[in-house]
Amino acid sequence: SHNGIRFLRLGTIESGGSGCICPESAMLKALVTHLLLYNQEMLVLDMEAGVEHLGRATAQAVDAFLVVVEPGRRSLATAAAVRTLAADIGIVRVYGVGNKVSSDAEWDFLQKESPVPLLGYLSTNPELLEADMYGRSVFASAPRAAEEARKIVDALEAL
Repeated sequence: SHNGIRFLRLGTIESGGSGCICPESAMLKALVTHLLLYNQEMLVLDMEAGVEHLGRATAQAVDAFLVVVEPGRRSLATAAAVRTLAADIGIVRVYGVGNKVSSDAEWDFLQKESPVPLLGYLSTNPELLEADMYGRSVFASAPRAAEEARKIVDALEAL
């Protein structure tokens, strides 16, 4: 627990050659479903990059997906795949958040080419890298990024 927020880290592979994570995925799916459907909890799942959780329907009970997209074709192709796989498990609300946007041209590109509606973006910001390097709070170390994040939350809440 940190600043009133409870954290639970699940769903990663601990070591190479350790085998399938099927039992962990089944437990994670049951836990997420219980928290969301039975306890009416608000839950943010920060999933590892990739689509493994969609293939296993680990997050089938969620209301919406937020996909992090960077200004590039590969990232947008991944967002399109997430949208399709999410729809396969009944999740139709998929939104994007731009990341590492360094210019108006990059933001315009994302807005034009994104396969999912965009809620906003986080700029390329050396303060974010420094906060990560030293394990500092982003909200305390990178006020511009915190303001951009607040705008994204506002856009999401407006939906």
